[in-house]
Amino acid sequence: MLTIQETSRLTGLSEPTLRYYEQVELIGPVARDDSSGHRRYRESDVDALQALACLRAMGVGIDDMRTYQANRRLGHAAAGDQRDILLRHAERVEIEIATLQVHREYLERKAALWDARDRGDASGEAAAQLRVNEILPELEHVMRGSLTSSA
Repeated sequence: MLTIQETSRLTGLSEPTLRYYEQVELIGPVARDDSSGHRRYRESDVDALQALACLRAMGVGIDDMRTYQANRRLGHAAAGDQRDILLRHAERVEIEIATLQVHREYLERKAALWDARDRGDASGEAAAQLRVNEILPELEHVMRGSLTSSA
């Protein structure tokens, strides 16, 4: 049995997060020490919390975490549901990656523009400005998509 501090270190989740996950029934109830009343985490609690920490790091919300945990207890019978949850979030991550790639490309092109200006290279500045202009429609598209999906 592990203390909340030990469990926090093993899972990377803060102590308040561990308490919250018990409160919203993502785990638990967690066993208590008879004399002190302090939480004592079992190996199975730590396993569940490590899975939750991974999901949290990938941006999975509480509702999907709750479903994921319930499906873990069902085992093979819930394999299809587990797959669907994970694939749905993989698609979201793929969109985020594509958006970040466009943002990176825009920043690199703008940096090249300012680099040409810093060097006093008028033809390099004109070429860099064209490259910035070429990516603006894609940047506007992903920004609209980001604003739409977050609303």
